[in-house]
Amino acid sequence: MEKTQGDQGMSGSAASHSQDDIERKRLGERLREARKYLGLKQDEVAQYLKIPRTALTDIENGQRKVEAIELSRLAKLYRQPVGFFTGDDKGTSDLPADVAHLARRAADLSTQDRAELGKFAEYLRSRASR
Repeated sequence: MEKTQGDQGMSGSAASHSQDDIERKRLGERLREARKYLGLKQDEVAQYLKIPRTALTDIENGQRKVEAIELSRLAKLYRQPVGFFTGDDKGTSDLPADVAHLARRAADLSTQDRAELGKFAEYLRSRASR
């Protein structure tokens, strides 16, 4: 049986739908990690967003789309740029949430303070390898 133009469109659509699902799941995982890192409960975040807790659970599980306004409010609550959650913040998106948070906080320090922070990190690394 020959593939028609419509058949090709469906397979392309299914592939992009699958990619959307993967990205939604990654977004949900990043949101969950950030919430847990800050010690917030789903009930607290849901109340802040004015959505049911089950909706937040669905977002964190990648089963519900996140509205732009919700993502913006979550980014503000979690003290992260929106790009951190969407993967557009390439500088820190591959780092664990706590390390990325430290990196953003360190960016505001003076050059001298960042050098001290680097020395302290080296000290901790050497102490851990003993």
